[in-house]
Amino acid sequence: MTYRRTTVLGATALACMVLLVATLAAADDVSGNWRFVFQTEGGEREADASLKVDGGQVTGKFADADVKGTYRNGAIELAFPFTSPDAGSGTLSIKGSLVSGALSGAWAFAGYSGTFIAKRPQ
Repeated sequence: MTYRRTTVLGATALACMVLLVATLAAADDVSGNWRFVFQTEGGEREADASLKVDGGQVTGKFADADVKGTYRNGAIELAFPFTSPDAGSGTLSIKGSLVSGALSGAWAFAGYSGTFIAKRPQ
């Protein structure tokens, strides 16, 4: 009877650990829709993005631009051609990390720079 109880408890614990790992892996993925809020000298600027991660490579859309970058170990790095109605054309660089379900970090574009936070739309 003790052996059976130990086996059942061990199997249950293993199943819980597998479920926990799967849940954490899904929560740590940046694939999906995001609303970016950039802090700029002229105030906040917002943009929507749709990201997809495949093997650490990030693709998708940022406003109308095609996204290119990487996502590994909770850190995201993006650099892609972008055209801003306010600042013209150039390479938008975004570096940040995923913490508590939000992306945050720094951005640079056409000689400007600042910080950002991105959250999934409600």
